[in-house]
Amino acid sequence: MKKIKSALLSVFYKDGLEPIVKTLHAQGVLIYSTGGTQAYIEGLNIPCIPVESITAYPSILGGRVKTLHPSVFGAILGKRDDARHIDEMKQYHIPEIDLVIVDLYPFEETVKQFYAEGSNDEQKVIEKIDIGGPSMIRAAAKNHADVLVVAAKSDYHLLQEILVSQDGSTDLAQRRQFAINAFDVCSNYDNAISNYFHHTQFFTPFHKDNKVLRYGENPHQAASFYGNTEELFTQLNGKELSYNNLVDVDAAIQLIREFNSTCFAIIKHTNVCGIALAATVKEAWDKALSGDPESAFGGVLVTNTAIDIATAGAIHELFFEVLIAPAFDEDALSLLKTKKNRILLKLTETLLPNVQYRSLLNGLLVQDQDTGDDAAWKEEGGRITSAKEKEQLRFANKVCKHLKSNAIAIIKNDQLIGKGCGQTSRIDALRQAIAKAHQFGFALDGAVLASDAFFPFDDCVKISHEAGITAFIQPGGSIRDADSIDYCKANALAMVLTGTRHFKH
Repeated sequence: MKKIKSALLSVFYKDGLEPIVKTLHAQGVLIYSTGGTQAYIEGLNIPCIPVESITAYPSILGGRVKTLHPSVFGAILGKRDDARHIDEMKQYHIPEIDLVIVDLYPFEETVKQFYAEGSNDEQKVIEKIDIGGPSMIRAAAKNHADVLVVAAKSDYHLLQEILVSQDGSTDLAQRRQFAINAFDVCSNYDNAISNYFHHTQFFTPFHKDNKVLRYGENPHQAASFYGNTEELFTQLNGKELSYNNLVDVDAAIQLIREFNSTCFAIIKHTNVCGIALAATVKEAWDKALSGDPESAFGGVLVTNTAIDIATAGAIHELFFEVLIAPAFDEDALSLLKTKKNRILLKLTETLLPNVQYRSLLNGLLVQDQDTGDDAAWKEEGGRITSAKEKEQLRFANKVCKHLKSNAIAIIKNDQLIGKGCGQTSRIDALRQAIAKAHQFGFALDGAVLASDAFFPFDDCVKISHEAGITAFIQPGGSIRDADSIDYCKANALAMVLTGTRHFKH
């Protein structure tokens, strides 16, 4: 057991600190502090020694340097069972500090505000990079054999319980656990700073706020989620999101961000099984559902428009896992909430990360998000696309980007009427897409087609043409591009090459 005789307090957030300060004072603990924390403690009529009395230096460089001094770090890092350390501390008049309470400048909160305000004043963000705080936390955590460190206000209540129940003493196991928490805080803080400069939002497996899920992809697999979904949506109803729910919700949000006009989509196992654009959300829902009503059962639904009562009434008739929307009319929400397990998510506007991560082979793959589009539009077919075809081809290309490769998307009248995905050959994906369209009674005359990668032969174009499809969009890049292009020229079919492949594995 180690008795706390002295403490150094330097925190940004003061809420929850008062009972701890009062307890420390009542137990005769000598309190050192800095700046605003010192003023706060003195405002409670509790004596406090400024850190400057240890360092013999004032806070300098606009507050950038306050605690970075050998006397402060010697007081924290000195080993109490090492005679040489004790002699040196006496020689240089370095006190012993038994408790360090430090929280860090709110870097992540500042970044969120930075993005919310659309600010380009990066200096404000940089000034919230704490230097002395993490250094003191790491020093105290390293020396947890002698020093207790509290690095987050979420641990204040536990500290207060220990102070009261153990009369200001702690055991090694307790100090070690607080040290682990402290290293987690520093790791997450450094990660947030790195992510900012890389313009990403990634939570490492060391993120403290992990959530244990009911199970993983299958019931026999354990799983956890590391991250903060509250930045993306608010859950209004239903059971806890499962592993598979989260994977599908991610796919749904990535997809719906592609569209500005009223859109409704249905996701099943991360693939789009129905999507449509329309003048109203109800019309978009009806068209999306009719594209593949069988696959929609048990799916994840997403729209970029508020759910009204008419749409809610129609959706209510279908069994689905999750519905995501930016808003819900009050009567619509009341109706949808009548199924207690039905998950309803209110989508918020937020900056999505511009990189993707995937763990495999004991490592991590990192890549940019697929933000590529059809900007490099090249008309290479037997005729120029009409204005209507241009709209449909752009829609098809966006949809195809969100299907697993090999992928084909067939669009007609702002509606996905056939899709092939996850096939081992492009011609199989095409046959699946055509079969899906025919299964639900769609005529392909005048439809357009998107492919996520190039046509290696002209067979896909020929089969599509025979089915009634008249316009194509694909990246091109095959050594035999001319085969498909020549076929289009010979049959007055439109063919657009984008130069951008959209593989999705």
